[in-house]
Amino acid sequence: MARKQPQQSGAHAAPVDFTEVQKSPELQELRKRQRSFIFPMAVVFLLWYFAYVLLADYAHGFMSTPVWGNINIGLILGLLQFVTTFGITMWYVSYANRRMDPIAADLREKLEAKGVRRPEETK
Repeated sequence: MARKQPQQSGAHAAPVDFTEVQKSPELQELRKRQRSFIFPMAVVFLLWYFAYVLLADYAHGFMSTPVWGNINIGLILGLLQFVTTFGITMWYVSYANRRMDPIAADLREKLEAKGVRRPEETK
């Protein structure tokens, strides 16, 4: 299915060199900020996850230590896995809103000024 080329004021917009956009300082900074959050956080979370798995497999006595009634350390650490996931997600959203979205919006405005638009959905 062919897409319509974006138009600006009745004239065809100049084509955008997306390779040039990829090399732009704005996009490079955006990618750097994203990676500086994602990669370290992924490592930290995977270490935390594997520590839980290893404790569950090799430290039965520790994990089965009762804390309150039938609730033991293993259950608490397992539930903390979910809490950690939601916490990281909220932290990333906050980080992206503060540190990435302004750059992305600026880059988008520059591209839209050149005539690049989001493709319209066809019905």
